[in-house]
Amino acid sequence: MTIKQKLAAYTKERKALLAVNFYNFETLKGLLLAAKAMNSPLILQLSESSLHYLGIDPAVAMARAMLKDFEVEGWLHLDHGSSVDIVKKCLEAGFDSVMIDASEQPFAENVRITKEAVKLAAGYGANVEAELGYIAKLEQDQKAEPTSAADAQRFSEETGIDALAIAIGNAHGFYKETPNLRIDRLREIRQVTRCTLVLHGSSGLPDIQLQEAIRSGISKINLATETKNTFMKKLQALLADSDEIDLRKVFPKAITEVQQLITKKLQAINI
Repeated sequence: MTIKQKLAAYTKERKALLAVNFYNFETLKGLLLAAKAMNSPLILQLSESSLHYLGIDPAVAMARAMLKDFEVEGWLHLDHGSSVDIVKKCLEAGFDSVMIDASEQPFAENVRITKEAVKLAAGYGANVEAELGYIAKLEQDQKAEPTSAADAQRFSEETGIDALAIAIGNAHGFYKETPNLRIDRLREIRQVTRCTLVLHGSSGLPDIQLQEAIRSGISKINLATETKNTFMKKLQALLADSDEIDLRKVFPKAITEVQQLITKKLQAINI
């Protein structure tokens, strides 16, 4: 099943796919161990920074090989592509899905850039995600007005996107205050749009809010910050109390921490 078909089915069924960023072999292994144990599909995401670090072709080859090896149903997605150029490179490399993020541009420019990405992706049969509204990135002010239902309807219709990331009180990175998702606005947007709705910024969100968001129309949940934080904090703790230089003995414990995190997330969203 393609990612387009899976997300469309989940949108109709009011279910959600977990989409998790990976950064190296170890974090990827942790994600797939959890997905295999839970018999759950998974979207594997790569940001531009990770692509610069790993290389596009090696990252794709590793992801494809490990999905096959772990027998996990999964797809590869570009997270927050900043230009049509990077979208094109990822499509050529075999990505199943791409995100074009022109959300910081004026509405009309966001539409123009997104339409260009949608047209390009059509030739590959790939899924296209865009973002509308202010979803704070790291160190930005986390308080802002949510995406309006009217804008979401107009944007989705004019661009022809498959998935739309919206602002409903969510933020990238860890939350500075206890988050309070605007479920009322989410429901309004769900009523006037047909595309998959995406929740960015799930790191630190209470399970009850994630579950309510799914019941109200979110069908893709992104997780990034919490994954790398979990891996690094465990690694730092291990290295602080050890003189071990064999990474093959140190990394597995950090991989297990990632596996446990993703297992809990999958349990929380499979309502």
